[in-house]
Amino acid sequence: MNGYAVSRASLSHEEKLSLIDDRSLSDVESESARIDLEGRFSSIQWASTAKTYCNGLRLSSWASSILKTGIFLLPSFLHPRTARERFRPEKLHPTAYLDGMRGLAALFVFFCHYFYTAFLIAEGWGRNDANYEIWRLPFVRLLYSGPSMVCIFFVISGYALSLKPLKQARSRSFDGLSQTMSSFIFRRFFRLYLPPLISTFGVLILLRFGIYERTRDFANDRKYIHNVMEHHPVLEETFRKQFWHWVREMNDFIHIWGWEKFGGATGYDVHLWTIPVEFRCSMLLFLITLGTSRLRTRVRFICIAFLMWYTIRNDRWEMVLFLWGFMLAELDIIRGAHDPNTSQSSSTPATLLPLEKTPPTAPQKRGSCNFLWTLISIPALYLMSAPDAGPDGVPGWVYLGTYIPEWFSDKYRYYQMIGSIIFVFCTARSTSWQRAFNSPIVQYFGRISYALYLMHGPVMHTIGYQVQKRAWNFTGTEGCAYNWGAVLACMFNIPLVIWVADVFWRAVDAPTVKFAKGLEAWVSIDE
Repeated sequence: MNGYAVSRASLSHEEKLSLIDDRSLSDVESESARIDLEGRFSSIQWASTAKTYCNGLRLSSWASSILKTGIFLLPSFLHPRTARERFRPEKLHPTAYLDGMRGLAALFVFFCHYFYTAFLIAEGWGRNDANYEIWRLPFVRLLYSGPSMVCIFFVISGYALSLKPLKQARSRSFDGLSQTMSSFIFRRFFRLYLPPLISTFGVLILLRFGIYERTRDFANDRKYIHNVMEHHPVLEETFRKQFWHWVREMNDFIHIWGWEKFGGATGYDVHLWTIPVEFRCSMLLFLITLGTSRLRTRVRFICIAFLMWYTIRNDRWEMVLFLWGFMLAELDIIRGAHDPNTSQSSSTPATLLPLEKTPPTAPQKRGSCNFLWTLISIPALYLMSAPDAGPDGVPGWVYLGTYIPEWFSDKYRYYQMIGSIIFVFCTARSTSWQRAFNSPIVQYFGRISYALYLMHGPVMHTIGYQVQKRAWNFTGTEGCAYNWGAVLACMFNIPLVIWVADVFWRAVDAPTVKFAKGLEAWVSIDE
């Protein structure tokens, strides 16, 4: 029986908590993360449910195995055990809104990679007196703005990885801090790299079975692919050559010794270049966290501010986002955002100015603060809407583009970076945004976010391309018919990717988290 076939009765309280600490892309590690275990674990108890059904129906072993597999392949939100529980309000931890934000970001990254093969989505609205489609407008384009969502990923990662260590440092719990940092550093490699190692090995298997060959011609056919032609994995002559090619690719994928753009990108899934970036930035963040843990708060802020200036001046925008996540986490600790004594509930945290410690007592003041931070988030979203093709020739962005430093290489990321920082800052103080990100469907995407990030590429290059080809053969590829074909394909491909991500989350992503924790417990020195 595998990790997901274990019943709740056989798990200790500590084991249950350990299974949910590292559930998604940014590896949230908050000591305040105490969720409703019964509601969360019921969504993955497929094996015990299947066993009950099989015993009741007295099925043969083969029929039993088929039924178990069929139940497991159901999306978690359609699982029989959760059918009666889907509409129960779930107790959320104070930073659950970050999970939801990350989930939507992963979904929008998928939309970016899905639509940029067919449409020119990088151009801004009105660029050079052209491109006046409504989906190019600011705010609307965030639905498929992958680079902006990557900025959100990195800010959330910096926040999530800093929150617990900062709490321990501020409470002078340095022994606990040492244990936490040791655990984070040991498990970070497994958390980030095990799932993509498994997903890319799955791509290898699909290659050897010829699944990718069915769509190779489509992937390079300008009749269907009007914009970006993504790299299609290469089929080697033999399985032996294919395996060693994958091994070399995975060695390059780890990529801890370089900082070049898209370093570590693998031909088995070109979308995964952010994973090595996450790992490198995480390791640097852990070093900075340890190095500043005994400093006074003001001195630590000065040091972090200097490091951010030095980092951005050296064109390392990704590390700046991690450092800002660190800074935002400490600001929230200072204002008591995660303290149950200073917030009304997990869904309505205090909406205070950054350095205030006493919550407002009047509901009117809380409402006015919420409105203020929600209002400030609007220009932040506008900055996140910076066109990926750059500001040149785009109304409203031509002027802003003049303020981008010459030494900043990725011009389009400059305002996306600033906007993502401001948006996370405002969301931490806006109950309206938090209610939106804490809604059940958004929280669901938060749970499967890493799996969604890993699965959308392989699914699209195999079944997805076949669906698109058939859709365009049905509607035609000229003029508006091409657009209708894309819409028709979306109706099947988007649910397909979500379904596969759901299965991968339960089969691979969550078990690898448990594996990393179990391995750490096994090899660590007992106190």
